[in-house]
Amino acid sequence: MRYFLEVAYKGTNYSGFQSQKNANTIQAEIQKSFKTILKKELELTGSSRTDAGVHAYQNYFHFDVESELSSQLLYNLNAVLPNDIAIKDLLKVKDDGHCRFDAISREYKYHIYQRKNPFLTDKAFYFPYRLDFDLMQRAASIVTEYTDFTSFSKRNTQVKSFVCDIKESKWVVHGDHVLYHVKANRFLRGMVRALTATMLKLGRGKIDLVTFKSIIEAKDCSVANFAVPAHGLFLSEVCFPENYFH
Repeated sequence: MRYFLEVAYKGTNYSGFQSQKNANTIQAEIQKSFKTILKKELELTGSSRTDAGVHAYQNYFHFDVESELSSQLLYNLNAVLPNDIAIKDLLKVKDDGHCRFDAISREYKYHIYQRKNPFLTDKAFYFPYRLDFDLMQRAASIVTEYTDFTSFSKRNTQVKSFVCDIKESKWVVHGDHVLYHVKANRFLRGMVRALTATMLKLGRGKIDLVTFKSIIEAKDCSVANFAVPAHGLFLSEVCFPENYFH
């Protein structure tokens, strides 16, 4: 039987989502919890890989088991997991359900705060500079007009295509708390942080809109800015087709 595992986590203390040799990851902690409770190793497949230090309100794994799982398992797993990882739901799906390939979109939010706040230091980027939000909003809208985001991908990636279908791209301002919200069918490694950092340069007057467009059109990963920290980034939602879990 195949199950989806819905998880949320604070990524501060982890080297990313997916298992890596000699590094503590979200996947490694969850596999460890399953071994503790079920007394056996489970192979987990992840939906959306997040980098070291990145958080998630929602992400998924899928796995197979031989018999139906008890509803008590959710409580038991959370009881042994660290406080910065929570399992939100266990969802039985069709046998060929795939949490990565069946997902139709992912949404990310990059959080910025402009007035010093001790409660946001590890969950948002402190950026106390004057910004032209009208210009940044125009740039966010321009992003939806393009499909090739080679310029916003980190170099060490194994993807074969740099094409992404951006469904939403906008800046949201709530007083001194600012966030960049972007939704797409897929994202490249480092892409949301690169888009955010490059638009912050635009907002500070370091580049203009013509230059911003030329960065996208260059299809060259050496021209975009990647200089915003991981701790401001949240994977906020992974979306599946309507009635997928029924």
